[in-house]
Amino acid sequence: MPSYVGVALCSLIGLVFICASLIGASVLRPKRPFASKTEAYESGMPAVGDTRGRHEINFYMVAMLFVVFDLELAFLYPWAVWFAGAQTVESKIYLGAVMAVFIALLGIADIVAWKLGVFDWGKRSD
Repeated sequence: MPSYVGVALCSLIGLVFICASLIGASVLRPKRPFASKTEAYESGMPAVGDTRGRHEINFYMVAMLFVVFDLELAFLYPWAVWFAGAQTVESKIYLGAVMAVFIALLGIADIVAWKLGVFDWGKRSD
């Protein structure tokens, strides 16, 4: 059996599951539309203003910082496994130095974001 057959089979099963879930939900769900169901929902409060308005850049900057630190954790786990498997002291020192540089660069990114005022939610840019 070729190696791609397993991938194709899993993809087909996933596609069938998605289609069956969507069709099943549309058949089984109750259909009782009324005005309050079609309104915009904003954390339990009535919608205020246009939803396509401008937002503070701080939201996007914090989201980007989250992605940066999330990627840090994604790189940290394989590094830790590699570090645990290192046999010599020299390789452990080298791997420790590499991680120290990586953490320092992330710390610099955090300091730059702090200096740019990303974490200052009281400040308005009007």
